[in-house]
Amino acid sequence: MSTPTGPASGLPVRMPRPRQSGRHRRPEPVAAPEGAPVLVLAVPGTPSAAVRGLAEEVVSIARSELPGLDAGIGYLDGDDEEYPTLLSVLTGTAALRAERYELARAAGHEVAEPQGPASVVVPLLAGPDSTLIARIGQAVTESGTAVELTEVLGPHPLLAEGLHVRLSEAGLARADRARLFTVATAADGIILGTVGGAEAVQTAGITGMLLAARLALPVMAAALDEHGSVAAIAEELREAGATQLALAPYLVGPELPEGLLDAALKEADCAAAEPLGAYPAIGKLVLSKYASVLGISTQPQGAPTH
Repeated sequence: MSTPTGPASGLPVRMPRPRQSGRHRRPEPVAAPEGAPVLVLAVPGTPSAAVRGLAEEVVSIARSELPGLDAGIGYLDGDDEEYPTLLSVLTGTAALRAERYELARAAGHEVAEPQGPASVVVPLLAGPDSTLIARIGQAVTESGTAVELTEVLGPHPLLAEGLHVRLSEAGLARADRARLFTVATAADGIILGTVGGAEAVQTAGITGMLLAARLALPVMAAALDEHGSVAAIAEELREAGATQLALAPYLVGPELPEGLLDAALKEADCAAAEPLGAYPAIGKLVLSKYASVLGISTQPQGAPTH
């Protein structure tokens, strides 16, 4: 029993911690809105254990940035057994949402009928590839469900950061341009390799300019899937004075056909970094595309802005 002035019998009472005020207060975590659509990652290329691990890591990063996020993975070339196809994931997601609504009604709960998309599909692509985008669009259409399809992940400064990190991991660039030590194997010219035709090369060039600014080196984009493109760019860079070239794949990884990178390296006669893979920025960009469809911010509330 308590009194107007406090607890009776001297028993301790757990009081709520006062909310810290000012610019240094702890940011409040942002969570996925209730009833939000499922984020479905559309994964191109031949499915494998490695590809699945990469996709799951990307989704894990997105979930860590937005607690409560419901996410799934659909493979363009899946088998609906070990690797579910994008089409089956989309139809299954819509069916599950409808089932949950009917069960809630049957239980006597007052629930609003689901509105808006059941899924938001984010292509796991750094740059545009008209063939792959068309296939993703076809799966969306064939699903006959309410789906929102986002743009690809690039161009974006975070991808330039990821390319820089991959080059430094391969010993082809300094990890930090501000440091004064040198890397003996550092390149003095970068070929940014992509797939998807002229549009993909043009888009890669935008991120390439950001990478060039980070490295203070010439960076030029080339099409890995166009015979002679890489060799022509390599020659152009060498004519401009570069003597040690490196190829940075402007690719997440699964969309790269087997053998294509090796062929490009023979054309250019140079070393290469690894594709972007599950670099943390990939997961953050996937979430950013999803959040933009919902009109929400994934920045913690109260976080300082610059």
